[in-house]
Amino acid sequence: MSYLIINADDFGVSSGVNAAIIKAHEEGILTSTSLMVSGDAAQEAIALAKNHPDLAVGLHLVLVCGKSVLPPAKIPHLVDSQGNFSNDPTQAGLSYQFNQATRAELRLEIYAQLEKFRDSGLNLAHVDGHLHLHVHPVILNILTEFAPEFQIKFIRLPSEELTKNLKIDKRNLLIKIIWSIVFGQLRRYGEGLLKANQIKFANRVYGLLQTGDMSEKYLLGLIPQIEAELVEIYSHPDLVNTDINNGGEVELAALLSQQVREMLTVKGFKLSNYNQLI
Repeated sequence: MSYLIINADDFGVSSGVNAAIIKAHEEGILTSTSLMVSGDAAQEAIALAKNHPDLAVGLHLVLVCGKSVLPPAKIPHLVDSQGNFSNDPTQAGLSYQFNQATRAELRLEIYAQLEKFRDSGLNLAHVDGHLHLHVHPVILNILTEFAPEFQIKFIRLPSEELTKNLKIDKRNLLIKIIWSIVFGQLRRYGEGLLKANQIKFANRVYGLLQTGDMSEKYLLGLIPQIEAELVEIYSHPDLVNTDINNGGEVELAALLSQQVREMLTVKGFKLSNYNQLI
């Protein structure tokens, strides 16, 4: 039996995303979601989660392309005067690696986001991050340090095979090759660190190489190729396509697809979430 977690990122970013996630959970195959505690609709998301106890909720750590929890005066090297992080993940990653003042403020903000999640009263199922910045070695080390206090039991480490993706969709080849190399190295580092700290992670995590287009067609091509005991597939469903999430409608349709559900049954996957695996 292979266990499959179907996760939706960006819970709390907007009412539309919240509604799409709940719809995919109630009517589709969605078992899990990741909450942006600083999102504009975070309080609504928390209330919805409490009304859907079978939906596992983790923290979607936001350290790029979003707002901070702490006021700008406390973390001036991290955010602008309005509390916005950089919109450039490469620039942010370099700053987090080499700027000592920024690294000190990172600890404060990561702690604050974990604390805000804890204050919600929800059980912390897992931790992942917006644009996967949580796998940055500096950030991942901070998370492992805080893991005992906040009972972090699972952290997402992206891991998918380029060959499997390209069998279905050969677009954006150069970007996919670069991401496979970069995130492959980060995965190897992360595995050693998490194992040393008794933090668990899925064998395979799919979504990075097909971000914005986790369609029904793609899932029907991917699922028969998966060979792992614990798998996470994540996407970004929305009720309507937006500038930020231009594939939201397609990804919601995939999560509601009866064909995808039937394929999971045929291939022997059991839908689960990180709460059920503890």
